[in-house]
Amino acid sequence: MAVKRLLTEFGMGSSLRRQDYTEAATRAVKDALWHNSINLAELFGKQKTEMQITVDVGVAQPDRVDVAAVKAVFPYGQVTVNVTQGGLDVPRPDGDGNPTVMANVAISVALDVEGA
Repeated sequence: MAVKRLLTEFGMGSSLRRQDYTEAATRAVKDALWHNSINLAELFGKQKTEMQITVDVGVAQPDRVDVAAVKAVFPYGQVTVNVTQGGLDVPRPDGDGNPTVMANVAISVALDVEGA
């Protein structure tokens, strides 16, 4: 098996008022995905379900991200989600103590290209 990473996309998402880290993460995933249309699997004669997708999410409070919700954004592929410390909580000027949450993601797509 010769699994090779073939593509990496980046995205940013936010939750302006609700401090919803999952929503910020899913918006970041959509930001990365919705800006392209790459038929990567077909290019190598593979099924879309064979794509190995790794999502690295960075947020200030990783324990507040629902990994299953992030995975659910993807219509196909074998998805692995890793959530780590990162992103940014931006203080709001109104002083209510609730920051704007920003999430960053890197999405990598790999395929077994042996014999393709």
